[in-house]
Amino acid sequence: MASPMRIRATEKDGVVDVRVLMKHDMDTGQRKNSEGKLIPAWFISTVEAKVGDKMVYGAQFGPAVSKDPFLHFKLKGSAKKGDTLTVTWVDNKNETRTDKTEIK
Repeated sequence: MASPMRIRATEKDGVVDVRVLMKHDMDTGQRKNSEGKLIPAWFISTVEAKVGDKMVYGAQFGPAVSKDPFLHFKLKGSAKKGDTLTVTWVDNKNETRTDKTEIK
């Protein structure tokens, strides 16, 4: 299983500032290993953030996104201090990772 995401969510003046660091190799499928064989593509394809059951952020990634992607986005009116923010990613091998944090 993949390493946990580092999620920070802080609220100030009604705006929640969200920062997410996802640990993932994000291979493009164009690099070669030490034997000269191509390393198969392996990358995060979708990311979703939810507060409760409400999706507040969604993104589609591809092989051009760098290793260990970092997201930064802001929410206004859809979250507040004490709410739980859940972030989930799915990669092209259908592996998934979900982590949660409390908005501070």
